[in-house]
Amino acid sequence: MADVALICVTHDPKGKNLKFYEKVSNVFREIYSNLFITVSEETDIKLQEKLMAGGFNVKVIAKKGAANARREAVNFALSGNDKYFHYCDFDRLLTWAIEYESELRRIPLYIEQFNYLILGRTEEAFNTHPVEWIETEKITNKIFSLEFGQEVDITAGSSGFSRKSAEAIAKYSKDKMTDAEWPMIVHRIEKLKVGYKAVKGLLYKEEENGYGRKISASERWLSRVKLCYIISESAVKTGKEN
Repeated sequence: MADVALICVTHDPKGKNLKFYEKVSNVFREIYSNLFITVSEETDIKLQEKLMAGGFNVKVIAKKGAANARREAVNFALSGNDKYFHYCDFDRLLTWAIEYESELRRIPLYIEQFNYLILGRTEEAFNTHPVEWIETEKITNKIFSLEFGQEVDITAGSSGFSRKSAEAIAKYSKDKMTDAEWPMIVHRIEKLKVGYKAVKGLLYKEEENGYGRKISASERWLSRVKLCYIISESAVKTGKEN
């Protein structure tokens, strides 16, 4: 087994991910050296119990947004002794394990080759997403790629990094979104090697990855435009003041 720990976050008041987790709960213990997840205080208690029974170290936190949850998760994972980490949004992880388990099992081997590994989507996986995600994320990816100097998909919700990079992230991360911020902390501030790999498993499944509440088409577009701006601004600004 590779010395790579899994880091996840979730906010799941209705426990919608419970049935998906039960399908693949044994997979994660077989792949990773350790399992860490932060869950919002509103998250379904049955899911929390299942996660602990499945070997996850679970930390309950106040709901203060995705970026805060991700930072809390990294700090939580640093309490262990693992050398590398794989971060993945929990719903993304479940879809990956259900649809492309064999690919997921190989990911730790790639992570150990870099200080930071951006995990993006193949064209096929990218195109499974709603149109408002696709069109706005194309812009974000373009801006990040121009700053980074390589064409990458930065908005897929997953990455891998070394302990040194995790410590840098814990020290410097402060933005409202972390997708572009974290690799730029490692790239610009720490000046460490950042790699890229596109995968099939970060695809979109409506039942597993869809919006948590019903909103209008215009609201969906607006929410994605806001995210596009926040992540793009991180790509341009992070690390330049250092």
